[in-house]
Amino acid sequence: MPPIVGGRRNLFFPQDNSKSLISIVIVTYNAETFIQNCIDSIAQQRYKNLEVLIFDGASTDKTIEIIMANEQHISYWQSEPDNGIYEAMNKAVKYATGHWYYFLGVDDMLLPTFSEMAEKLMQQNTIYSGDCVTDKGEKLDGDFPPYRLTKMNVSHQAVFYPAAVFSKYAYQLKFRVYADYVLNIQCWGDTSFPKKYLPILIACYHSGGFSSFVKDEIFEQERDGLIRKYLSIPVYLRYLIKKWKKNKKKK
Repeated sequence: MPPIVGGRRNLFFPQDNSKSLISIVIVTYNAETFIQNCIDSIAQQRYKNLEVLIFDGASTDKTIEIIMANEQHISYWQSEPDNGIYEAMNKAVKYATGHWYYFLGVDDMLLPTFSEMAEKLMQQNTIYSGDCVTDKGEKLDGDFPPYRLTKMNVSHQAVFYPAAVFSKYAYQLKFRVYADYVLNIQCWGDTSFPKKYLPILIACYHSGGFSSFVKDEIFEQERDGLIRKYLSIPVYLRYLIKKWKKNKKKK
């Protein structure tokens, strides 16, 4: 089945060459309940240098109709069957032209302070991260030094990746749920990408998403090896000690 494609249009906002261009990637499938609010949250941003790319997995509800009704806000979109969100994201980055890539869930919304964060993306090749809040009011915040990443993943909606990240890495499709976690482990262990945390709220994150009810058994099997391979030896040893103490308490 050939994809349904919306042609590349002018950037939604007038381009200002003095500011960084941010590519916002949204992956959708049967998202008619959420997608309009998601698009509106982008349209209301004060920051103007944005391109919006929507990759849909052949929705059967009104998602495509809503996308077409909002084409003035979208740089590029397409709809075709895929093998999940990470394959769609890998496709999308090939069409992105921004200095930084940002992945927004279709059931999430940007907060007005996203624009404040966007203004601060200045240092080339730096991975920036900020804060998110869930729709239940729970704040997902704070800096993520490598050791913290061994315990939990940084929210996908809290990270701005420089384009160079995806010249080097891609989402590994064998990790059905935590391919973004694996990418972050790779990036946080890669000293060619400096990390900078800014305490700014970026997005409202919809709780109860895919990762909350589906297990990633392959990730759990390979987690130790990934941490050992990509993060530093001191971080890995600290992780093992913590894991040993935790297992000891269970006995």
